[in-house]
Amino acid sequence: MNLLRCLPVIIAVLSLLISGCATGPSFAEASRSLPPLDPAKGRIYLYRTTVMGTAIQPDIRVNGEVVGSAKPKGFIVVDRPAGQYQISTSTEVNRTLSLTLSPGQTRYVKLSLSMGFMVGHVYPELVENVQGSSDVQECSFLGLK
Repeated sequence: MNLLRCLPVIIAVLSLLISGCATGPSFAEASRSLPPLDPAKGRIYLYRTTVMGTAIQPDIRVNGEVVGSAKPKGFIVVDRPAGQYQISTSTEVNRTLSLTLSPGQTRYVKLSLSMGFMVGHVYPELVENVQGSSDVQECSFLGLK
């Protein structure tokens, strides 16, 4: 009986969680349509696996340029010339990751969530390719930048 009274609330919460997640082609679908990597460039996958903190979707910046937002269960592909890059997100606190990208190299940056004083923080962390390539399989494609 109590479950029936709570059902509308449960449905509303689930709808909110689902609506805040990324929508788009799966990794398998998107990878078939991605252009081959230019040999002079590297590729960075920026992704977020968790749905916790769905409402927290800060912009993702690569060397100051906004390339997308940190949508839960979504990934963005960024192709750039070899060099030094700073990946950053910002809520009430700025979080930055520095990495070097070599020609032909693929890097994976996971966007993780930590709790802050007022709101959660999404922070970039470089992960090993084995982990990143596995994690991104469960995400939806948000674009090539």
